[in-house]
Amino acid sequence: MQHNIFTTMRSLKIMDGCKGTQVYALNPSGPTTGTGGGGGVGDKLLHHLQDFRANSIRSKSNRTFQATPNATVKIAPENLLPYGLPVTDLLEPQIEPCLKSVDFVGTLADVYRRIESCSQFEKFKVYLEQCAVFRGLSDPKLFRRSLRSARQHAVDVHMKVVLAAWLRFERREDELVGYSAMDCCGRNLECPKASLVSGYDPESVYDPCACSRTHREEVDDDILMGDEKCSTSEEDGDMSFCIGGLEIRCTRYDIASLSRPFRAMLYGGFTESRREKINFSQNGISAEGMRAVEVFSRTKRIGSFDLHIVLELLSLANKFCCEEMKSACDAHLASLVCDMEDALSLVEYGLEETAYLLVAASLQVFLRELPSSIHNPNVMRFFCSSEARERLDMVGHASFVLYYFLSQIAMEEDMKSNITVMLLERLQESAIEVWEKQLAFHQLGVVMLERKEFKDAQRWFEAAAEVGHFYSLAGAARTKYKRGHKYSAYKQMNSLISDYTPAGWMYQERSMYCVGKERMADLNTATELDPTLSFPYKYRAVSLLEESKIGAAISEINKIIGFKVSPDCLELRAWFSIALEDYEGGLRDVRALLTLDPNYMMFHGKMHGDHLVELVRPHVQQWCQAECWMQLYDRWSSVDDIGSLAVVHHMLANDPGKSLLRFRQSLLLLRLNCQKAAMRSLRLARNHSTSEHERLVYEGWILYDTGHREEALARAEESISIQRSFEAFFLKAYALADSSLEPESSAYVIQLLEEALRCPSDGLRKGQALNNLGSVYVDCDKLDCAADCYMNALNIKHTRAHQGLARVYHLKNLRKNAYDEMTKLIEKAQNNASAYEKRSEYCDRDMAKSDLSMATQLDPLRTYPYRYRAAVLMDDHKETEAIAELTRAIAFKPDLQLLHLRAAFHESMGDYVSTVRDCEAALCLDPSHADTLELYNKARERVNEQQK
Repeated sequence: MQHNIFTTMRSLKIMDGCKGTQVYALNPSGPTTGTGGGGGVGDKLLHHLQDFRANSIRSKSNRTFQATPNATVKIAPENLLPYGLPVTDLLEPQIEPCLKSVDFVGTLADVYRRIESCSQFEKFKVYLEQCAVFRGLSDPKLFRRSLRSARQHAVDVHMKVVLAAWLRFERREDELVGYSAMDCCGRNLECPKASLVSGYDPESVYDPCACSRTHREEVDDDILMGDEKCSTSEEDGDMSFCIGGLEIRCTRYDIASLSRPFRAMLYGGFTESRREKINFSQNGISAEGMRAVEVFSRTKRIGSFDLHIVLELLSLANKFCCEEMKSACDAHLASLVCDMEDALSLVEYGLEETAYLLVAASLQVFLRELPSSIHNPNVMRFFCSSEARERLDMVGHASFVLYYFLSQIAMEEDMKSNITVMLLERLQESAIEVWEKQLAFHQLGVVMLERKEFKDAQRWFEAAAEVGHFYSLAGAARTKYKRGHKYSAYKQMNSLISDYTPAGWMYQERSMYCVGKERMADLNTATELDPTLSFPYKYRAVSLLEESKIGAAISEINKIIGFKVSPDCLELRAWFSIALEDYEGGLRDVRALLTLDPNYMMFHGKMHGDHLVELVRPHVQQWCQAECWMQLYDRWSSVDDIGSLAVVHHMLANDPGKSLLRFRQSLLLLRLNCQKAAMRSLRLARNHSTSEHERLVYEGWILYDTGHREEALARAEESISIQRSFEAFFLKAYALADSSLEPESSAYVIQLLEEALRCPSDGLRKGQALNNLGSVYVDCDKLDCAADCYMNALNIKHTRAHQGLARVYHLKNLRKNAYDEMTKLIEKAQNNASAYEKRSEYCDRDMAKSDLSMATQLDPLRTYPYRYRAAVLMDDHKETEAIAELTRAIAFKPDLQLLHLRAAFHESMGDYVSTVRDCEAALCLDPSHADTLELYNKARERVNEQQK
């Protein structure tokens, strides 16, 4: 029996988020009989494995595992694999809970056109739709940008409150120690007080907010009110209200000015208009409250009254239609809501008296306390039922965006909970636009599928498809399959493939309803159309395991891990490694997946990952902390990001409060494009920081990574003012270099990086600083200085510096030297897809094609190879093939550069309609891209000319 080499990570550059999808493929205790793909594992496979002999070849840093052709393996002890081995019968692809279009480019183009053409007061609605479209993409920055744009164009207090709270949630400030829900970020965009100010002012949202000034004004107001608490004197008043034996002297004209009902009562044809004393005991207000009414009738101020008096005034204002007094009470009560206790005690009054701002302020606290408030039944009772939504609607605070926000968090917290179902039902009730109905129906289908309520799931999926969301047909097919209608499911997917441009997910879903070679053919087609889908790799890997080809199984799962890291794929490889008694490899992957998802449950959700770590640890060599640093240095230098993550996880187990290690962890996760996990590590680094200057640096990185560059610079400068440190200077330099630099700015960045290098740090970070410094020198055309930086970086084993040095050689016309540098990088780096891509720039066309083909094989998400091949085809006058090359990549990665290039190709061929569409799609991704804007305007002129 032949065994393949166990290759490990190659390129870990791109990833579309770190979802906690489990590998639902376990062999329960006892024999299992499988179908469709090679049968079950059970005793049969265990018998095969027990015939083998363990042979594990580990390098010093254990980055690869190699099985010789005649090598055999012995099954691991039962306590390490208590639930057996994975089986294909239990593998299923996830139905994604997001909008997915059968014509994504067309959807992007349509959204961009409507953003540009709609009125300014309608823009926020289209930006919300854009948020929903971007939610399914791998880059969270696109979603956050759309969310900021929606908040910028919000037209009422309700939208401002919800969107500002959502922006705060995206940064997960709730996880920052010392931050409260109502803390202000310093900008109107998310300021809780600014959110309660009505009016449309999109230009001011990025301005500093006026929280401190507002506080001073409130103090001044209270001082001014000091002498105005007294009621009208006997001499000044001309009438009295009698309440419980007490007389409250008032001025008839002032009271009448409060509302039309009062004016009719006091000056109309009612008997009260002729009386000096009016009995007011039956109107639900106390004598003290009526005195406050009299004061307000003269001063138009509320701030001096006790809370219970203001609540009485609010009730009276509603009863007698005193709009000015109601607004004053509403605003004053809203200003008193500062925390959860305030919100819970006052929101009922707001709902009962339809006090818009009071409900908004309470709602703001509930939303800014998410996700914890979603587990608070006292909060959720205001949202979950139909009656609760109707009450919110009566006061203007029930909206699709509110329930969109709440339901997304509920799905993240617990997909199967009753709270999630109820919030999605309210989302569906709030849906008006077509896209809103598509999303609500589809997500209800996904949740019902997870809850195994297949009949209801099918109903919701079919409802979503009826309003144009055809991806939901995949969900409908799954529910039919679950209900025993396999052939019906197959026919549905077959019809979908026939009716629309085939996509990878279509073939992936249809494979569920095939057997044998037909299933494998569909899975291979799915990978060809969309290599980012993980299920086909997982299925093929487990199928190979069932055929006792465990080496080939590891090689197969390595293909997806090489460019898209996810906990479920790491779990599968760890499973295989432990079965081979490659405990170091298995432990590495378990530690890495726990870094992505600390709560991950392995083996069909039956064992926490931390417990498996404890079981495997005795089978591997133990390292002290100093040895761990050496191991980290070794892996970091060899660009083994998963191995580095595992070492950092090990070190944190020994020293969980080490903020420096958390920061290193975040850098590795960003390199793997695991942004959600990276931000969590950054927050933990900030929380565990032991000094003010260190905390400011980590806060700066959090702000920078969430799009707040100016605030990040301010944090870096404040940190430097407290203590000069490598990380503070590096952050400042990095943030400044994030834009096209003028010569003066470049000189300043160089100065900052040199200052950083003078401060104490370790070789890992100094290598990065030298590498960055070399890059700035190259941009300034100081090639000798750049070469020195890169050589110094290489001297401390910063392997990526080979790429910078190659660039210097290339600019010096030393093409052979550049090629050799990149070859060294390919030989040293575990993740070397980018090295193949860069080396292609330094060789002839045939060798470049070979390198780019390898780059695409290792990491199909890298776009340069597709663009290069398409450009070569255009040069050879093969326009159709060039367009097809780009279209193939755009189908699974709608990238700005790919869309722009295809638009340019269409324009050169005279297809201006297609040019406009691709430009609009590209501008939806980046509306400020100058080259695309220029091409777009030219193409539109040509289209207009043709129409005339």
